[in-house]
Amino acid sequence: MSHFIEVQHRVAKLKALDMHYVLAGSGDPVVLLHGWPQTWYEWRNVIDYLAPEYSIIAPDLRGLGDSSRPDDGYDTQTLAADVWELLHEQLKITAFHLVGHDWGGPVSYALAAAHPLAVRKLAIIDVAIPGDGAANISQGGKRWHHAFHQTLELPEALIEGREDIYLGWFYRNYGAHSEAISAEAITEYLRTYTQPGALAAGFKYYRNIPTDIAQNEAIVAKFKLPMPVLALGGAQSWGRRGEVLESCQRVATDVRGGIIENAGHWIPEEQPEVLAERLREFFAS
Repeated sequence: MSHFIEVQHRVAKLKALDMHYVLAGSGDPVVLLHGWPQTWYEWRNVIDYLAPEYSIIAPDLRGLGDSSRPDDGYDTQTLAADVWELLHEQLKITAFHLVGHDWGGPVSYALAAAHPLAVRKLAIIDVAIPGDGAANISQGGKRWHHAFHQTLELPEALIEGREDIYLGWFYRNYGAHSEAISAEAITEYLRTYTQPGALAAGFKYYRNIPTDIAQNEAIVAKFKLPMPVLALGGAQSWGRRGEVLESCQRVATDVRGGIIENAGHWIPEEQPEVLAERLREFFAS
């Protein structure tokens, strides 16, 4: 389907960064957090399905998309604090549904753990929570790029000027088929990921995995998330299948979910209508 809901682009001046975000629709607030190597734009078709019933807030996370790129603050607790500052202090939103895909998932977990009364329902899409007790976010090395991205300076040196080749490999290979992400979307992602500092900012997410694990292990030792959680994994290709549900069951008390068929890792772009329907059912239940 073509993107048809009008979104408003805004920039919030936060303490540590300028955060770009989009707004759409009306109703109960739903916050959508993207992953790497994507931006808010990965949600465009999901927004089309949800905006008639919900107020959508979809930010570009610190360092990514059209948000600014501070030198540090790329652990998930700090990234979650950015989103909280946007929602609570700038937009005066006190309670909301929260959805995170890829890196947006661990950031959503950190936000839900820090503000459990504000997050009414939480959805985690095709990612495991680092520090959940199984230490499986890198799947024992299967996700080879995690270790590569954690290597200081080398990935930036090799990829700069070749972003289309490197990021293109993920766009083509991580979905159920090679055209899972449209040419138009790839052009939009490359527009932001070729900007100065964008690669380094993205890799800092991976370089902070040991910090994220330690932070989350401390949370899990104290409590499990109380709000209802929906955990969905892609069935094909690099999709995480049932691993998402298993991971969330280790960190939350009320978890449901399963597998999205005919999708790999890029569920919001591969199956936006199916995902939106699952989210609508979940929010309404």
